[in-house]
Amino acid sequence: MIDEGLIRQRFGALSPHLDERRRRLLAATAAQEVGRGGIAAVSRITGIAASTIGRGLKELSAKAPPLAVGRVRRPGAGRKPLTQSDPTLVKDLLALIAPDERGDPMSPLRWTCKSLRQLAFQLAEFGHEVSHRMIGKILKDLGFSLQANSKTREGTEHEDRDAQFAHINQKVSYALASNEPVISVDAKKKELVGDFKNNGREWREKGSPEEVRVHDFLIKELGRATPYGVYDLADNVGWVSVGMSCDTAAFAVATIKRWWLEIGRLRYPAATRLVITADGGGSNGSRVRLWKLELQRLADELGIAIEVHHLPPGTSKWNKIEHRLFSFISMNWRAKPLVSYQVIIDLISATTTKTGLKVHCELDGNQYPKGVTVSDEEMAAINMGMSRSLLKIEERRCSP
Repeated sequence: MIDEGLIRQRFGALSPHLDERRRRLLAATAAQEVGRGGIAAVSRITGIAASTIGRGLKELSAKAPPLAVGRVRRPGAGRKPLTQSDPTLVKDLLALIAPDERGDPMSPLRWTCKSLRQLAFQLAEFGHEVSHRMIGKILKDLGFSLQANSKTREGTEHEDRDAQFAHINQKVSYALASNEPVISVDAKKKELVGDFKNNGREWREKGSPEEVRVHDFLIKELGRATPYGVYDLADNVGWVSVGMSCDTAAFAVATIKRWWLEIGRLRYPAATRLVITADGGGSNGSRVRLWKLELQRLADELGIAIEVHHLPPGTSKWNKIEHRLFSFISMNWRAKPLVSYQVIIDLISATTTKTGLKVHCELDGNQYPKGVTVSDEEMAAINMGMSRSLLKIEERRCSP
């Protein structure tokens, strides 16, 4: 009777430590011990081909000439690599991957996905019989790998961009050293309220993902949430107002005002000015008239100077609020459907980091209509002079 368990145990323990020749000799030895039907039995147990076990038996019986020292197969055994039997395969494959090198603007893969199967299909039209798996192996041997796009090109830089950043850094550093409040502001991406898919994954019992809607169609009764954030650079504290209306300059300034009245004036009781860093576009853009008018009104109401520094175009990723506040909010609510405004507020408020970030979040139910026009007379009345309610906006206009 065949002791399959013993053969399987012995082969499993020794096989990882043996080369190809010794592995087939081990299987052939087991087949000899079994006797009649041993080749088929050992092949079934070990997964080694019956023909391979047969070659091992020939080697053990000395019917086959002995192999030279260090060899595991007879000379000439095995097929030649496909790249040798088909010498033009690699050349044609590289030509398909890099059509520019061929100088052929109408290459069949220039406007299509360069998947392995698509490459195999195109190579077949050139007369090459190759599978998509073999193409993947060839590409890997040639140093290719699957890669995503890399955002590295920032476009043409303005000759004064470094000087602009140095100027902003100098102003911000001076304000921080003087214990004056410095905040970074921006609007986060609008979010649909309801049982919609939210990017990311979280731990749940296997096979029980949270079910959400298939299509991201606006639920009119719930609307969209518009988070606008204020981040205190010195205190590592964030404030987020979740708006139910539009992302306008009035909403942005209202958020700054709420932060100042609830947190800012208590943290900086001796402040004489408020320094703001912001992107050059959006509701707080450098050319938005309503943004300037609302800031002037806020400066008049608070009785302190407001100094705004806009980052150059195309540099929003350097805005502190992006990677010190918004990124952690996105990580905290990953894979959680934002089913209500209260859920959004709770998730934002619960955002913390090891460095001590704290976030306060409130709902702003006021309406901020779009399309508010600011006249030339109102613009002329904005005080950028020398009073205590000074509004100073540095418009860093340049190409990105």
